[in-house]
Amino acid sequence: MNVQEKAIARKLFQNRILKSDGQAFEDIFTEVMNYSERDFQSIKPWGNIGDRKNDGYIKTKGIFYQVYAPEDIWKSYLDAIKKLKTDFQGLLRQWSPVNEFYFVVNDKYKGVNADCEIAIQDIKKTYNLRSAGILTTKDIENILFKLEDDQILNITGLIPDPASIKDLDYSILNEVIYYIMQIPIEKNGKYKIIVPDWYNKIKFNNLSETIADLLMNGCIQKYSLDECLSNNSDFIADSLRDKLNEIYYEEKETKSGDDLFWAMVGRLSPKSQYIYQATVITIMAKYFETCDIFEEPLEEGEK
Repeated sequence: MNVQEKAIARKLFQNRILKSDGQAFEDIFTEVMNYSERDFQSIKPWGNIGDRKNDGYIKTKGIFYQVYAPEDIWKSYLDAIKKLKTDFQGLLRQWSPVNEFYFVVNDKYKGVNADCEIAIQDIKKTYNLRSAGILTTKDIENILFKLEDDQILNITGLIPDPASIKDLDYSILNEVIYYIMQIPIEKNGKYKIIVPDWYNKIKFNNLSETIADLLMNGCIQKYSLDECLSNNSDFIADSLRDKLNEIYYEEKETKSGDDLFWAMVGRLSPKSQYIYQATVITIMAKYFETCDIFEEPLEEGEK
């Protein structure tokens, strides 16, 4: 399955996730785990005994899963913490040994409240578990795309011909741009540049002070991109990096310095408007910093 086909499969999977609450989401999770873990066993409620606080487990490893899929995770996070704690207590009373415990949440790619993470880490420490954590939709998506192509398609459904969909290469880029545009400015944000010599790289690539200021401002706003990537699967980050790298090398054939920078901004922006271009520069700043676009300064003695 190539990148375009995976991009379509990902959209189909996300549509299933976003439409799924309760049992429908648990069924998706079970489908993925049945392919991913040979020994995974789902547990369905039975009569008046229910599922004994266990929605699925890997008996040979002592790994247990409890699934929670509210309609709106942000409105239900207090209920999530309560369910997390009570379900684990119920699990301990009825199953053994419990070596690992995972609370699977349909956050619909919004992320979970920090209190949920604190609660499950407290459980891990208190009961000396080997591992424990919150699994969200991005984690399930990551598991999905490690499967064989036919297994992925059995879960997402058959995909249409990528050639019939225009601008598919930019769909992920646009998704990230619009995500970032919805995030408010962080009032007390602090950001530390990790490029050893930021301005040396600026100079080495013949970029002006104006471009340096734009990239620096983009770095300050990079938390918005980090939030987007943290709430989505690895596929998003990898595809975004590859797209910027591809455009950089295409434009580098005929341009350099500021002209190269603005050519990239022009190609990456859905519209020639400040809000879109500023968001694109935030994305470019991240990959400028990680040296996926523009060249690293040569060390002494290098060619």
